[in-house]
Amino acid sequence: MSKPSKIFRKQNYVSSCDITVPVQDAQLRVRRYMLPDMDLKRQSVSPTLVFLHEGLGCVEMWKEFPQRVCSAAKLPGIAYDRQGYGQSSPFVRERKPDYLHIEAFEYLPALLTSLGITESILIGHSDGGTIALLFAGAYQRQVRSLVTIAAHVFVEPETVQGIAEARWKYQHSDWPQKLAKYHQDKTDAVFYAWTDTWLSPEFADWNIEKELPNIVSPVLVIQGTGDAFGTAKQVESIVYNTTGPAQPCWIDDCGHVPYLEKQEEVLEAICRFIAQRSG
Repeated sequence: MSKPSKIFRKQNYVSSCDITVPVQDAQLRVRRYMLPDMDLKRQSVSPTLVFLHEGLGCVEMWKEFPQRVCSAAKLPGIAYDRQGYGQSSPFVRERKPDYLHIEAFEYLPALLTSLGITESILIGHSDGGTIALLFAGAYQRQVRSLVTIAAHVFVEPETVQGIAEARWKYQHSDWPQKLAKYHQDKTDAVFYAWTDTWLSPEFADWNIEKELPNIVSPVLVIQGTGDAFGTAKQVESIVYNTTGPAQPCWIDDCGHVPYLEKQEEVLEAICRFIAQRSG
């Protein structure tokens, strides 16, 4: 990949504010990103960048990435904590194998409706990438394009092994204390909801490939070459099975979190994709 241009290195100012939005049986913390030099009329008709976090994530764990994408793409955006995560209200449902479908078909559309967002560009990492795919297939007219980062569309042995190793690390290190900075007293619930679900026999046959042809929006499929939680088969399946234009984007010498590990490359790839595919 070519050397990132200076525009992507510069951190332009993007204002943000946190609000709490009631959605279904949850109170969701939402962070809105606004460009001060964009008038309100233009912001109201522009697509909104929607950042969807991973299985252990929250707003803060995106770091400065959403601000940088919004600034470079010159678009407003939101990031939010799903129920049970970060500063949103705790889980009230037992997690089941269809939890990603519930997020994509119930909570996300209700949140966007509440915020008045009618057109979006989705950027999802890991579980968030899977939610983005499911939402894009079910709500075609609301998605101008989407970016997946280390998304899963079926369970691989490598994924199971990676999550099993993560559970051992959690139980034998200071990882719980580090995650508690983001999830407070919900930390154990967040972690074991993720690991127990993915390691359960009921989840072994989880697969959303049959739903990928419903996706007609352009898709950028980002994956690190050293991702311990998924292989090239995930990328190939998304690119092959979606109906709209889809392109893979491999990030060399990179693991499961490309937007932090190789931020400049990922930022430039996303902004180029938005400019080419989203108008």
